[in-house]
Amino acid sequence: MANNNDNKMSREEAGRRGGEQTSKNHDKEFYQEIGEKGGEATSKNHDKEHYQDIGEKGGETTSKNHDKEFYQEIGEKGGEQTRKDHDKEYYQEIGEKGGEATSKNHDKEHYQEIGRKGGRN
Repeated sequence: MANNNDNKMSREEAGRRGGEQTSKNHDKEFYQEIGEKGGEATSKNHDKEHYQDIGEKGGETTSKNHDKEFYQEIGEKGGEQTRKDHDKEYYQEIGEKGGEATSKNHDKEHYQEIGRKGGRN
């Protein structure tokens, strides 16, 4: 146990012990519930820019700590789970939305150019 000079428990030790006791007294649902409440409170106090900023910072840190194989693995896992969770109609719907968004952002020349390339770089 880490003590300060007065033989009192340090803040770090008190926090560790409190966390251990809390984890013994509560189940997964408890943590999901308080996490949801915290997320809701946070979303009321922060705007879109805040989430973009922390997402970017997290992405930069993750990219420094992981290689191409890591991203391939998590992409594959995500794709497998998405396939299990959704049917053909889901993919048709998101494909249609993607096509509409793309058509709004690109002109006829763009499509002609990618058609000429035919998948070549």
